Formats: sequence, structure tokens, C-alpha cells
Amino acid sequence: MFKLRFPESQIRHWAERYSYSVDDGRLRDELRPIVLKRGYLNRDEFLEICKWKTQRSKSRCATNDEFTIRTVSRAAFASTDESLKIDLLRTLTGVEWPTGSTLLHFCDPRPYPILDYRALWSLGFGEPPHYTMEFWLEYLAFTRSLAQRLNVDIRTLDRALWQYSKARQRSRRHAA
Repeated sequence: MFKLRFPESQIRHWAERYSYSVDDGRLRDELRPIVLKRGYLNRDEFLEICKWKTQRSKSRCATNDEFTIRTVSRAAFASTDESLKIDLLRTLTGVEWPTGSTLLHFCDPRPYPILDYRALWSLGFGEPPHYTMEFWLEYLAFTRSLAQRLNVDIRTLDRALWQYSKARQRSRRHAA
């Protein structure tokens, strides 16, 4: 189902060239350790991650209250059930598969890839498929296996997939 569009040996090459409009350093280096220790997100942290992932759902995400975000994220991060983790996060207003995967990516102790059209393009998809639990679990297994086989962390793999697409994929607006 997934086929890397470039040689595996180039993962580090593309990851080193990663360039995104908003740096993820704060999320990775400051926010992640705090959330991992505490075991849940507060509202400000949740909104910061959601905004980093996409501006489009910002207003919907902002309708979630502190108690709901804490309760849902605590349950999701504590669960060992892969399906339940993302399903719980998707109960939050404005959180669908890509944002849910981003919350897991930055806040869960286990490695999670970010589900993104750019990463999927780098894995052989011309257009993103309809997201389902089956697809998510296959994507999760594939990316974890690839990262482990190449001896890179999931963030390195994620950056490489995103950057390769950014450098090589025609604009989605011009693809039609």
C-alpha cells in the first residue's frame, strides 16, 4: 500500500532540509516533555498544537473547554489501544485524523507519524485516501517499521516525508 518515492538512504538528507513556516522546536523541546510528565494537555497547549497543524480548524478547536481537553487527552495518552487513542482525540471539536495524529506525535510517549497529504504523497499516494481506522493503523505500522529499520526517530521520518513532497510535488491547486 505504501511505497516510498525516494531511496530509503535519503531519509536523513530530506529531513535535514525540512522547512516549515512555523518551527516545531517549542512543541518538540518544551511542550512535549511537560505533557509527557503530566499526562494530559491543557487548553493552551492543545490550541497551540492545533494551530501549528492547521489554521483552518482553529476556531472549531477553540470551542473545546479546559475540562474536556484535559479529560480526553489524559484518557487518550494513557490508553494502550491504538484505535481508542485517536478515536478519543477525534471526539474533540475540530480534531480529525491529521490533527489527532499531530497531538499523538507531540504528546504521546509512543512514536506517532503525522497524517498529512504531503507525507502520503511521498509514500505513493497521488491524492490522500479516505481516512479510516484501518488506514490509520496500516500507516502507523508502516511508518514505525520504516523508522525502526532505518534507525531514525519518527520525527526525522516525518520531516523527510513532508520535505520531499514540498520539494517535488506539484501544488495541489495546480494538480487538477
